[in-house]
Amino acid sequence: MFETLSFSTIIIALIVLAFVGGLFVTVNQGTVSVVTMFGKYRRIMYPGLNFKIPFIEVIFRRVSIQNQSVELQFQAITQDQANVNFKALLLYAVIDQTEATIKDVAFKFIDFGSLMQTLNRTVEGSVRGFVATKRQNEILGLRKDIVNAVKAQLDEDLKSWGYHLIDMQLNDITFDETIMQSMAQVVASSNLRAAAENEALALLIKKTKAAEADGMAIKISAEAEREASKLRGEGIALFREEVAKGMAKAADEMKNAGLDSSFILFSMWTDAIKHFAENGKGNTIFLDGSSDGLEKTMKQMTSLANTKSGRA
Repeated sequence: MFETLSFSTIIIALIVLAFVGGLFVTVNQGTVSVVTMFGKYRRIMYPGLNFKIPFIEVIFRRVSIQNQSVELQFQAITQDQANVNFKALLLYAVIDQTEATIKDVAFKFIDFGSLMQTLNRTVEGSVRGFVATKRQNEILGLRKDIVNAVKAQLDEDLKSWGYHLIDMQLNDITFDETIMQSMAQVVASSNLRAAAENEALALLIKKTKAAEADGMAIKISAEAEREASKLRGEGIALFREEVAKGMAKAADEMKNAGLDSSFILFSMWTDAIKHFAENGKGNTIFLDGSSDGLEKTMKQMTSLANTKSGRA
């Protein structure tokens, strides 16, 4: 009985010792544990239940193999001595789970704070080196170029520490208050100038269109006047042609009747005088009303009529 009790006691003692001394160790998913023995690297424990020699093997560090992010804040100075404040978000992870990589992650830095301090200074130095060659009015438009320049250098440094850079974003780029005010004034001035230019252009277009409309109206009016003049001239010509035809016909009929055709001229003469008298508006017209003057006028009209008839 004593031997049986002693054996049971020994088993229980060993079990208690196993748990108290850490004989069995659970490693969570997404992490690996670095084990040392007497201060020297020994091996790596992967996720799951692992066996560890109690009191001899020690878990030196648990390394996360998941993606990690950190936000960094720093300042840089441009070529024209303007202070620029940056906020950057870094997304990084352990390169892989190989022994060499995990050893780099576990032993390159004394603790995680040292890693973050070095990471922040590395990013800050890369950004400062790039920004120092640019002017303040160029910075906001070079966000992508700054990221690419930092990535090129930072990724190499992270690889030497066992990490690789997944992504980097510049979430915020700001200037000192005085610079922000001056930039706002520049933008406001540019907007006012653009507005004035647009207003002047609109006025120019309006006046140009108005001039084109006036020119078109004058052109249309001139075309209409020309057409009207043409029609008036044709009407007068037709009227005279019909008058001439009527007079010729009347002269032929009088001639056939044995009458003097000069009577027609006399009638036209008297009608003309009557028309002058009825439609005159205060204008003075001097006519020779004597018998000699009438005879002279009749001879001239007869001569003109004979000339027309001869040509016909």
